[in-house]
Amino acid sequence: MSRIGKQPVVIPSGVQLKLDGNLVTAKGPKGELKEALHPYVKAEIKGQEVILTTDITVARDASAIWGMTRARLNNLVQGVAVGYSKILEIHGLGFRAEIAGQKLTLALGKSHPVIFLAPAGVTITVDAKKTLLTVSGISKDAVGAAAADIRELRKPEPYKGTGIRYQGEYVRKKAGKTAAGASAGAGGKK
Repeated sequence: MSRIGKQPVVIPSGVQLKLDGNLVTAKGPKGELKEALHPYVKAEIKGQEVILTTDITVARDASAIWGMTRARLNNLVQGVAVGYSKILEIHGLGFRAEIAGQKLTLALGKSHPVIFLAPAGVTITVDAKKTLLTVSGISKDAVGAAAADIRELRKPEPYKGTGIRYQGEYVRKKAGKTAAGASAGAGGKK
């Protein structure tokens, strides 16, 4: 039995959920999302809750799919009700970001500006200092993927700590060559 799958998905006020066979449609103040349920999982709306059930004897991974489907359905409902956002920090001398429509232009210490086009359903905003990016939208998948793609453009490096990182992400610093050579002692060349 899946401990996550057993929990009902609570439908907040202002969100309408519709089941059409294996297709779930959620409509709320932020927008509309659709999700296809896995064939192993059956959904039933009871009042302001959605209860998911499965026959765990169907397959070995039916319990895991049950829990994953419940989590994805909960993400769908929360996305249309409240939305999701990820905050990225840009660290580095001269590193900055500018947004024009859906086109994000990043100066990341390369010989050219890096251009990132925001995918559909994702909004990117830049703060006044041009070092904080907020990636927001109603789909948790799309927001997370866009934030990961932006971070991938210049991952935080361990020596100086420059690059793009999630807000609150800890980057472990490494000692450089001089620190490593100094601790080696007198065992070097003469």
